[in-house]
Amino acid sequence: MVHKIALFNHKGGVSKTTTTFNLGWMLASKGKRVILVDTDPQCNLTGMVLGFSTKKELEEVYKTNQHIKAALAPAFESQPRLIEAVDCIPIEKQDGLFLLPGHVGLAEYEVTLGIAQELSGSIQTLKNLPGSIYYLLEETANKFSADYILIDMSPSLSSINQNLLMTSDFFIIPTSPDLFSVMAIDSLATILPKWNQWAKKASELPVLKEADYPFPKVNPLFLGTIIQNYRIRNKKPSAAFQKWMDQIKDAIEDRLFPALSREGMVFPQQVYSEQEMGDDFCLIKISDFNSLIAISQENQTPVFDVTAEQIGLLGNPLNTTLESQSQFKKSFSRLADQVINLTCNAVRA
Repeated sequence: MVHKIALFNHKGGVSKTTTTFNLGWMLASKGKRVILVDTDPQCNLTGMVLGFSTKKELEEVYKTNQHIKAALAPAFESQPRLIEAVDCIPIEKQDGLFLLPGHVGLAEYEVTLGIAQELSGSIQTLKNLPGSIYYLLEETANKFSADYILIDMSPSLSSINQNLLMTSDFFIIPTSPDLFSVMAIDSLATILPKWNQWAKKASELPVLKEADYPFPKVNPLFLGTIIQNYRIRNKKPSAAFQKWMDQIKDAIEDRLFPALSREGMVFPQQVYSEQEMGDDFCLIKISDFNSLIAISQENQTPVFDVTAEQIGLLGNPLNTTLESQSQFKKSFSRLADQVINLTCNAVRA
C-alpha cells in the first residue's frame, strides 16, 4: 500500500521542492520505492530532477505526454478513455526513485476543478473531476509498486491543492523562521479544517461515489513541520531567527495543532513523542544550505551526496562545507526514519 505525503505551505520560499527531492532520495536509499510528483505549475522539481539545460531537451519529455497534465486530460478534457498510470522517469544514480513530471498547463484545470468541488447542482456533469487526481496517483503507484508518493505542491490555496492535500494520507508543513510563516500557520489553522469538512462531505455524495473516478474517503494526518533556511551562530540559530522559531512553535502548539486535533487530523501525542518531537511538532530543523543547494541542483544530486570534486573547494573552506554536508545527511536520514515510523504507526492503528 502506497503512502501519499503532501508537502504543503501556501507561503512560498520554504524549500518544499528541495525537501521533496532530498527526502525522496533518502527514503529510496533506505530501500523504499518512491515517486516524486510535481504538481506546482512552476515545475521546479521537474527542472531540479531532470537538470535539462535546454528547452529542446524538456520538449522531448513532454512529447511523450507522460506528465501530470496529459495524464489527467481524459477527465478534464472529456476524452473517451480512462486515466492511465504515468510512465514515470527513473531518477539517475538512485534506484527506486522516480519522477512524475509537472507541467505549467496543469493550472488550466484549476477553474473547472474549483467549480466541481463546490458540490453544487452542476456536480453531475463534472462528477469525474474530484476523484481523478487520486485515481491517477493510485494507478501510477500500483504500476511502480511504490511505497511512497511525495507531492510537491504550489504555494497557493487553490482547488488543486485542496484536492491533493485532502486525498493524501499524510502532510508535512515546511516553514522558514519569519513573520510570513507565522501568518501562514495561523491561516492554515483556519483553512485546513474547512478543507477537511469539505472532503468528508464530498466522500459521502452518491454522485461522487458512483463516478468513474470515485472521490475517496481519506483522513490526512499531520506528520509535522520542518523549519529550515536559518543561519547558525555558535552552533545555534542566531537570535533573529530564534525569535521567529519561537513564534512558529507558539502558533503550532496554540492554534494549528488544536484545530487539526478537533478534525481528527493528528496522531495521538504519544506517537509524536516517540519520534522525539516536542510541543512544536517539528520533525527536523535544517539550517541554510548556502552554496550546497546550487551545487546540488547543478548535479541533480541531493545536498548530502555531492562530492568534494563537485563542491570545488580546497583546505578549510572544503572541510567546513563537508562538515555541514555531513550534518545535512544526518538530518535527512533522521527525517526519513521519522516518516517511515510515523506512517507505519498509522498502518498499525
